[in-house]
Amino acid sequence: MLSDIEIANAATLRPIREVAEQTLGIPEESLVPYGHYKAKVDLGYLASLADRPTGRLVLVTALSPTPPGEGKTTTTVGLTDALHGLGHRTIACLREPSMGPVFGMKGGAAGGGWSQVVPMTDINLHFTGDFAAIAAANNLLAALIDNHIHHGNALGIDVRSITWKRVLDMNDRALRQVNVALGGHANGYPREDGFDIVVASELMAIFCLTESWADLKKRIGDIVVGYTPAMVPVTARELGAEGAMSALLRDALAPNLVQTLEGAPAFVHGGPFANIAHGCSSVMATRAGLRLADIVVTEAGFGADLGAEKFVDIRCRKSGMRPDVAVVVATVRALKYHGGVALADLGTEDVAAVEAGMSNLRRHLANIRDVYGIPAVVAVNRFPTDTDAEVGKVVELVAAEGVRAVPATHFADGGAGAQDLARGVLATLDEESSLEFSFTYPDEHSLTEKVEAIATRLYGAGQVTWDAKARRRLQRIESDGYGGLPVCVAKTQYSFSTDPASLGAPSGHELHVREVRLSAGAGFVVVVCGDMMTMPGLPKEPSAGRIDLLEDGTILGLS
Repeated sequence: MLSDIEIANAATLRPIREVAEQTLGIPEESLVPYGHYKAKVDLGYLASLADRPTGRLVLVTALSPTPPGEGKTTTTVGLTDALHGLGHRTIACLREPSMGPVFGMKGGAAGGGWSQVVPMTDINLHFTGDFAAIAAANNLLAALIDNHIHHGNALGIDVRSITWKRVLDMNDRALRQVNVALGGHANGYPREDGFDIVVASELMAIFCLTESWADLKKRIGDIVVGYTPAMVPVTARELGAEGAMSALLRDALAPNLVQTLEGAPAFVHGGPFANIAHGCSSVMATRAGLRLADIVVTEAGFGADLGAEKFVDIRCRKSGMRPDVAVVVATVRALKYHGGVALADLGTEDVAAVEAGMSNLRRHLANIRDVYGIPAVVAVNRFPTDTDAEVGKVVELVAAEGVRAVPATHFADGGAGAQDLARGVLATLDEESSLEFSFTYPDEHSLTEKVEAIATRLYGAGQVTWDAKARRRLQRIESDGYGGLPVCVAKTQYSFSTDPASLGAPSGHELHVREVRLSAGAGFVVVVCGDMMTMPGLPKEPSAGRIDLLEDGTILGLS
């Protein structure tokens, strides 16, 4: 079979103006084109749709990720193509790929095989410049902080308390902790600093949760950048930063419209990670999709304990959106891996391991249905090495949980390979459900209680422990009046615990909180657990070593 990039490079794309007008009814004058095949949709036009009835929302999530990959984005695209092919006005809403993983371990994030969004190369690299704009605005604030201190520090910022980091959209472990302003008085006041990756920044979270330019400016102004010696918060608004930062983000806030290989429309906008941020594409894009289409298929990052939880407890809480159904992506390979099979042996039939690994999927399904109150469908993303006995066992075990499980071959067959899945989703959408949507915890709980609710109700943990510094930080955040905010747990994506090697459905473990960060502008509190880093490093053999540019301008090696 052709590689992902070979398939994408050989595709015949429709001009984006045709996709916009013929599939969504967006007039050409409401597009801001970036070449022939991608465009932003004018915010003024989107605002004019406010009175339209909204479509139904399908959330794609997954069991806990494994090294072989589960194909969540691929499934989102395949399902969108299948619904589109069945005659339903459907749009996908996806996150923009970060170049850190593209050149690191994960590779691209535009789908795979015959279920991709295109132009794939553009989307995986610079796209429309949104991430560059976010990085520039973020680093402008960092520069303004140090400049304010250099010129007298009228706000009395304690340089030891500065919480705002610089960012770049690349994995670079050497920048996690740095010293700045070295070289003498003219270069500023020396202090310790550090870098996060763009997708882990509070500004990315703000970008994806905001709903207008005015809301963006207010949220940026609310950012707490540090404290005075008396522990009084200092905000970006006090530095006069919110206007210039918003100006840098003005054009980026408009959603990016592209297409699938089969010509279905897709918004690709925003890109926070779900293991260290809230893991959902922009509210702007999803809101627009719900007014333009009958069905919106969106995804939340990593497993349902991370992306789906944050979609529910942060995004839905803030936006008022409610998923009508959740599609949980599972593979035979992932279930066998959670059942104890070594990576090298996943191609060998092992029905018993499938059954053992079901503990992981079973807990995710219980969380989605019993905690979040969302009807579920399991998409069994079928690989060529999967046997009929293994796939049949997955369908049988999921059915025993009272949930549909539908095998799909969209990677190899495009939308046609996901039509049974689409019919299963449509049937679930049309069924009367006794489930009632709910959050994991109420707003009035303390921050400690919110973390404990996630840990015990979703992760199966026995207790939550805290570094002394993290506990003091949490108490300060609550005393400053931020105790009513939701929490965003940053932990490994590979396990319900903080140990990535603890597979399946561990229970009774300890969730240890190492660090607490306030994201006042985004409107949540980040709780960093275990060894999770907000600036990833590159692997021993990064994907960058496989990416190349030919003399004719063709890019190779993206996947």
